[in-house]
Amino acid sequence: MIRRSCAVVTLLVAALVSICPCVAADELPELGDVARSDLSPQIERKIGERIFNEIRLREPSYVDDPDSLDYLNRLGSRLVAASASPTAECTFFLIRDPTINAFAMFGGFIGVNTGTILVAQAESELAGVLAHEIAHVIQNHLARQVAREKQSSIATMIAMAVGVLAARANSQVASAAIASAQAGSVQAQLAYSRDFEREADRVGYQALTQAGYDGHGMADFFARMQQAGRLYDNNAPVYMRSHPLTIERLSDLQNRAETGPYRQVADSVDFQLVRARLRAQASPAQESVSEFARQLRERKYLSEAATRYGLAYSLLRANNVPAAQREFDALGALRVSSPMIPSLAAAIRMQAADPQGAAVIYRAGLQRYPDSRALAYGYAEALLAARQYDQALKLLETQLQAYSSDYKLYGYQAKTFAATGKRLSQHRAQAEYYFLQGQLAPAIEQLQFAQQSTDGNFFEQSAVDARLREFRRLQAEEAKQKRNGV
Repeated sequence: MIRRSCAVVTLLVAALVSICPCVAADELPELGDVARSDLSPQIERKIGERIFNEIRLREPSYVDDPDSLDYLNRLGSRLVAASASPTAECTFFLIRDPTINAFAMFGGFIGVNTGTILVAQAESELAGVLAHEIAHVIQNHLARQVAREKQSSIATMIAMAVGVLAARANSQVASAAIASAQAGSVQAQLAYSRDFEREADRVGYQALTQAGYDGHGMADFFARMQQAGRLYDNNAPVYMRSHPLTIERLSDLQNRAETGPYRQVADSVDFQLVRARLRAQASPAQESVSEFARQLRERKYLSEAATRYGLAYSLLRANNVPAAQREFDALGALRVSSPMIPSLAAAIRMQAADPQGAAVIYRAGLQRYPDSRALAYGYAEALLAARQYDQALKLLETQLQAYSSDYKLYGYQAKTFAATGKRLSQHRAQAEYYFLQGQLAPAIEQLQFAQQSTDGNFFEQSAVDARLREFRRLQAEEAKQKRNGV
């Protein structure tokens, strides 16, 4: 991976080493207890949340792009629903990196490099990679791999996981993590075992085909990576180093695809649009404008709609709003259906200093695509910019009923309350914003500010007091765990 991957691994190391304070004391096994049976799904999820929060807050290569994340999570959710564990909790996120890589962490958090999406030649290929990682999650491979080392404590086992995760990203950094954990014997096992890889192939292939994708997608993508490995000798793609690809595995995948029912699956519009969006983000705005314009001029594209989308988006990034609007109008003539279309249309209006016009587009888009987080966030921003605070609060209240763990919604809510002078509600919402990102100390501080506010009624003050007691209880448990060396 490129240099930023080292930063990701550093965060993983820091997060894993300090993870235990995030887990309630009565949920943690004693430090002498033995591995996997004590590493419950709840503890795994807490570990994963801590790592994910560290990446999301501090890693510069984390892609905080709601449109792209919407697509990735829609695709991942479709595969999970078709898997052997349709109720599994998986969260998908993007790392801006041109290399091919995807990795599953504790608790169902699955990271994907943007390069993986751009290199995939069909949506079924990308779906195949995700299905393989989902299989690692639902088969508990990371926990089983760490546990089979039979470590004597949860702390040592988590330190071992540092090495496992580091190897997923950068094999050179992994050796340092292994040494720090005093677990050199596991170096040969940092990559998933062949048994685990075969199991992930089988379970992932079933999910892939059950979800309606082409079974050849997984085999085709892995075959190209194997060819790349031959070309690059010892500098094989990171994904191959952490997911060892043997001739036997590849043959088995190809045989599964050949013996399965033939299914020609067209790429979704969203797949083409998100690839254009990520390509536009990968270069300076003016370079992207020139490249997409050249493709249109020479008619060298797979999807005219995606290319026009990429050009309109690049023009918007270059702050050429009139040209972006003209290209978007040309895109509109193609009658493409995707939540990314109204999202771009509204973004153009926002940059044109027309938040009311943007709000109208966002509202219509959200009615058509109610699950789009990008449209919900954009609508909230537009209503705030248009000073339509009552509508913004109604929107956010409705959204929070459906997505109660969405920290961004609380952030918009805090801004709206601040604009209307409701200080207690502002600090209360800001506290939830911090808490959902794993930042307990600033969350407590916000609730203390809320206590000092004089604009709340008795019931609102009581709610603040109760929440503050809960946060302080969690803080005391963290302190106790640190004193006990957990």
